[in-house]
Amino acid sequence: MDYSVIPSPVLSVLDELKKRNYQGHIVGGCVRDIFLGREPKDWDVTTNAKPEEVLAIFPDSFYENDFGTVGVKVAPFHKDGRLDREHDVIEITTYRTESAYSDRRRPDQVSFVMSLPEDLSRRDFTMNAIALEVRESDPSAEEISRVVDIIDPFHGQEDIRQKLIRTVGNPEQRFGEDALRMMRAVRLYAELRDANDETPSNWKIDEPTIEAAQKHAGLLAHVSRERVRDEFSRIILSHSPSEGVELLRTTRLLEEIIPELVQGVGIGQNLHHTYTVYEHNLSALKHCPSRSLEVRLASLLHDIGKPKSKRGDGYRSTFYNHDHIGARMTKDILHRLRYPLSVIAKATLLVDNHLFYYNVGEVTEASVRRLIRRVGLENMKDLMDVRIADRLGSGVPKAKPYKLRHLEYMIEKVSKDPVSVKMLAINGTSLMSDLGMAPGPKIGAILDVLLSEVIEDPSQNSKETLLARAQVLSQEDLATLRDKAKEVIEEKRADDDHGIKNRHKVA
Repeated sequence: MDYSVIPSPVLSVLDELKKRNYQGHIVGGCVRDIFLGREPKDWDVTTNAKPEEVLAIFPDSFYENDFGTVGVKVAPFHKDGRLDREHDVIEITTYRTESAYSDRRRPDQVSFVMSLPEDLSRRDFTMNAIALEVRESDPSAEEISRVVDIIDPFHGQEDIRQKLIRTVGNPEQRFGEDALRMMRAVRLYAELRDANDETPSNWKIDEPTIEAAQKHAGLLAHVSRERVRDEFSRIILSHSPSEGVELLRTTRLLEEIIPELVQGVGIGQNLHHTYTVYEHNLSALKHCPSRSLEVRLASLLHDIGKPKSKRGDGYRSTFYNHDHIGARMTKDILHRLRYPLSVIAKATLLVDNHLFYYNVGEVTEASVRRLIRRVGLENMKDLMDVRIADRLGSGVPKAKPYKLRHLEYMIEKVSKDPVSVKMLAINGTSLMSDLGMAPGPKIGAILDVLLSEVIEDPSQNSKETLLARAQVLSQEDLATLRDKAKEVIEEKRADDDHGIKNRHKVA
């Protein structure tokens, strides 16, 4: 284990506590991450000093809760933090125990204690109940060297070695105190496991913990939807999101979060699918190429409307309008879980449009433009990722067949519109209002000529320059100029089209 990852501000905090004869230990997820060889994102310290004593030691600190946690502001040290941030925060919490959890969410009372083992005994999982004491090996030496002692009363190190997620003490008691711990166990499983390892040596939750979650899954109803949402999002964004969701189902927690997903269990599909609806949704999430929360949610929920829309049975069954039904269900589900409105709108849009039709040779540029207007150019890549997740989730060998590559080519072609009078700094209205020209085909002819000249020299594309040039052109015979303009425009269009086709590997 590499203790050199402990930042100097954390060591300084421990030193300041010790100078005043207080204990101080690094504890929690940061210790777990050190044992796992990962760089901790947050650093927590526990101490026998009371909150008011911690505030006195560290004037640049704040205390805004009822749980004995003081935030101490220190110089920035997180490598992945914002470059313009003024400080990072180390949280220092007084040793404490907790009384009964009447609402299954928070302790009725927090009591400060003087014993580190008592504090560790209240924590959720053994891997999070390890503490480190950092001390000087020779305080009188000129150069301070550090010795780290490990306090591990619940054998968290051994559980980490065995890749085992296990509660501290009785799992039923732990989950009865805070029901969200059941989801946290699943989240740790999804985050820690190797997505490519299907052997028994991969991370797992021990059986008593699984059984306790199955028995007490209903307690999750007492937890705020915001806390449930945050844990669910972390599962969705983990390395093993589909395995995490499946574990939520087997522990019966999914019925408390998104029961609509469970309704797809055992629902067969038609001749285009070998998986049940639930299996397909899970597989789509597994193969989603995007790290975006909205895209992963849409991949998981894209066929959520199929059980409601199913008509018939066997290979001839149909699911008409399941995309639109699923979009309404997605909106309701994400509202219920208190997702931000922007996340709800994006995921709903993707579910509603995931069945967009596209066949090479059948779909026109106009229909592609209509799709872009309906979905938004900024959302087209995300929609394509949902389509890829849908395809791979159906067991097909290719994520992006020729027709999807051709659609990408068409999207780029029509969205850039590289040879259009729209790129000019003036339009027909300008010619009529500024030059007094009458409406008619001559206006279009002049704009075509101006466009051909701007293609050759983009610096000419200013209102003043183009109006002056249009004034000259309005006095001339445009037949020859129009022919030349057409030649330049078509040549430029062909060059751009060839480049776009090459990028998307289409003929």
